[in-house]
This record gives sequence, C-alpha cells and structure tokens, in this order.
Amino acid sequence: MSIDLRHQQYLDVMGIQRWVRRDLIVDDDETDSHDASVVNDAGNIPLLDWEALQAQVAGCTACDLHRTRTRTVFGVGNKQAEWLVIGEAPGAEEDRQGEPFVGRAGQLLNAMLLAIGLRREQVYIANILKCRPPNNRDPSPEEVACCEPYLKRQVALLKPKIILAVGRIAAQNLLKTDTRIGALRGKRYAYADTGIPVVVTYHPAYLLRSPKEKRKAWQDLLYAQKMLADEKQ
Repeated sequence: MSIDLRHQQYLDVMGIQRWVRRDLIVDDDETDSHDASVVNDAGNIPLLDWEALQAQVAGCTACDLHRTRTRTVFGVGNKQAEWLVIGEAPGAEEDRQGEPFVGRAGQLLNAMLLAIGLRREQVYIANILKCRPPNNRDPSPEEVACCEPYLKRQVALLKPKIILAVGRIAAQNLLKTDTRIGALRGKRYAYADTGIPVVVTYHPAYLLRSPKEKRKAWQDLLYAQKMLADEKQ
C-alpha cells in the first residue's frame, strides 16, 4: 500500500486520524495495483480549545518554516470579538515578538481600527501563516495548506461577525481566488461554508508605501462597519 509520508506527517501534526477501509488493504508483496483508499473528511478538524490549539501551533513542524522561525505567531486579541482581522504572515518583528501586526504596520492598523471606534484589544488578529517565510517572501501553497486547519479552528472558536482580509495574500487565500486585490474591494464575500462576511482591504505595509491609497482603505473600513451594522438588524 502506497502512503504519502509527507501528507501523513501533516495529518499527524493536526491530530487527524487517517482512516483506511479494511476491505481495500493489500499486502506489500501483492502484485495488485489497487491501492488502499484513504478517506479524510475535510471538516474533521480536531475540536481543540484555545489553549490546546495554541500549544499545537507552537510545536508545529508540518512544513519547513519551523526550521527558520524564532517563534510561532498564533494570534492576539479578544476571543469574543465580533471583528477578525486576518493578514498574510509574520514579518521579522512579529517573528521576534510572537504577535501579529507589530511595528509600523501594526501601528497603522491600530490607527485604522481606532478610526472606526475599535481598539486593538477589541478585535482578534491572526495571519494566514503562523510562521515567518524567510525574507518575507510570499507563502507557498503547501505552507498555506499546512496552516489552514489552525486558522479554520480559530474562526470556529471565535465565531466572528465579520472578517477583514488585510492584503492580497490574505484575501486571495481566504477567498480561494487569484483576482487582484483592487477588484476584490468593495464587495461582500463569505468565508468558506460559514457564511461569515468577508471584506477586503489593503495591507498597512502597502499603505505605508502608497499613502495615497489610505482613502480607499478608509472606504473599505466604513463598508465593513456598515455591513456589520446591517447584519445585526
């Protein structure tokens, strides 16, 4: 029976049991080319609580990023928050501190939230990846796939009323699209099969480089704020 060892490693790290139908198991010395069928429900994410989930992330070795990280960056904020802010991946300072959105980009994000009446402590902030890619390169599809169960479990625990996707990488991975971020703005999306509204905006690091785009980000925040208000009615 042929088994993808790397895939098995991912399942082991996530705590997901690999289920094989007994009637399809064949011995290694058999010549039948029919491999055993492996069934793994995509929704079968371990029902870990916050503490257990964070501990599992801290010890994760599912992809090669664990070899170069200083610390994992699990997430931070109010675990009863209505707003979930999701960014791309930790940068150098986040890797050192173990907290998402610190430094200048984090300060700008804080200011953006305050502009709509939210303190950083009132929202929950996480990333697509829990470890920093070397040289801040874009995450690979494999790395995103390894971290996705962690993020999904965070969403399930948090039950946010709205998700703010911050930046191209976050938006495209959350929405499973390669559409450019400019075309994703100003529309209502839903996260996976949860129905949770998703609004896309620019990353604070991009806004620091392109300050003229801050007005568009402000429009995005107002749009998200109105959407949440409408959802409550």
